[in-house]
Amino acid sequence: SLLAASVTEVWFYHLERTRLEQALPELLERTLQRGWRALVRTVDDARLAELDAQLWTWRPDSFLPHGRADEPEAHRQPVLLAVEPTRANGADVLFLVDGAEAETVDGYQRCVLLFDGRDEAQVADARRRWSAFRKGGLDVSYWKQGERGWEKMS
Repeated sequence: SLLAASVTEVWFYHLERTRLEQALPELLERTLQRGWRALVRTVDDARLAELDAQLWTWRPDSFLPHGRADEPEAHRQPVLLAVEPTRANGADVLFLVDGAEAETVDGYQRCVLLFDGRDEAQVADARRRWSAFRKGGLDVSYWKQGERGWEKMS
C-alpha cells in the first residue's frame, strides 16, 4: 500500500509576553534538540542581518549554530536564515517571521509562524493565513504565551 505523504503541521505562535528576538532562539534550540534542521524566512536583508546578529548573542551561555542562505556552506547549516525560498540545508521546519510568506509548506515536518499579538496588522495577517492553511487541509494549531510558557489552545 502507498503511504500518504505526511501532512505538514502548521503552528501559530502568538507572541504577547516576549519579543520575537527572545522567542525565536528558544524555539530553534528545541528544534535542534529534536535532531531537526530549520529554515527561518524573513522579509528583507536588513532584518536578516538583525536576526543573524541576534542569534549569535541572544544568551551568553548558548551557541546556536546558524548561517545565511547567501553565504558559502549554506547547505551545512542546522539553522539557515533566508529572505528567498530555499531548501539548501534540507530543513525539517520552516519558520516564518516578520510576515514572510511561504510559497509552499510541502515537504516540511512543521511550519512555525510567529506573530506579535500587539501588532494589529500581524494579527490580521495571521488570521488570514490560519484560514488559508485550514482550507488547504493542513494540521493547524495555535499556541499562546501563558505564565508557564507556551500553551496549545487549539
